[in-house]
Amino acid sequence: MQLFVNDLTVIDFSYLCPERGMVGESWIVDIILDGSLNEQSMVLDFGRVKKQIKRIIDGAVDHKLAVPAEHAYTHVTHHDDGNSYWVDFMRPEQRSIHLFCPADAFAFIDAQRVTMASVTDYLRAVIKRELPDNVQGLELQLRAEEIPGAFYHYTHGLKKHDGNCQRIAHGHRSRIYIALNGTRSESLEQQWASTWQDIYLGSEEDVVPVAQLQRSQYAQHVTAQSHVGYSYIADQGLFELLVPVAENYIIPTDSTVECIATYLAQTIKRSHPNESIQVTGFEGVGKGAIGYA
Repeated sequence: MQLFVNDLTVIDFSYLCPERGMVGESWIVDIILDGSLNEQSMVLDFGRVKKQIKRIIDGAVDHKLAVPAEHAYTHVTHHDDGNSYWVDFMRPEQRSIHLFCPADAFAFIDAQRVTMASVTDYLRAVIKRELPDNVQGLELQLRAEEIPGAFYHYTHGLKKHDGNCQRIAHGHRSRIYIALNGTRSESLEQQWASTWQDIYLGSEEDVVPVAQLQRSQYAQHVTAQSHVGYSYIADQGLFELLVPVAENYIIPTDSTVECIATYLAQTIKRSHPNESIQVTGFEGVGKGAIGYA
């Protein structure tokens, strides 16, 4: 007997890619359980599937940075406090990425690349450990939202958030709608989607000089000309990041979706002063904010 739940959850996270750098993603999770009926004549109660398995998936990957642990670029160093790691992703040509974060901010994927297949294997192993004995089979499907128009991948961190959004490197794959005087402008949508493709959206107040960061031995070559440094303390601990200048975009506010939509609307307004601007920004799948100018 098989039990299925489509759209069980959405995992919003970022991952390290040798070519693209730090990539924000939003993947929808579908699940099929294969097993015998229990004493309730069920494979597993839907309520338990939605709560327990969603909790396991969210705890394993959601709002984390997925690191390809077996890639040659990846170097992981444990801090003396036992609770934090340096992760250095040594891409060539001054495109390396460096982080110092609490351990829970990372998901270490035992593969050379972070892909839907490698994340599926990772999640399957985590979930199987907590399934009841009558469930013998588990099938996971990860998929991206079908987006007919422009979209972009971004990574950010929200230090003022009291949940896992405070982690400095988590992200989203997000559609964008822009309207001038009530008429959608696909050219502007594509322009901004291209500008922010695979981008780190950082807050101006979190920028710090490179020399002030707790750099590992692998980040000693980094300079202010090649990288932008970020550092902040949130409830979960100290978060620090060095990201290549070319893969970074600083905004003057926090990088909540509300602030992003407002920033875009106000920025577009400066080049279209006589038009009414509406920007619908998404934070992953099915949620977002609307900004006006």
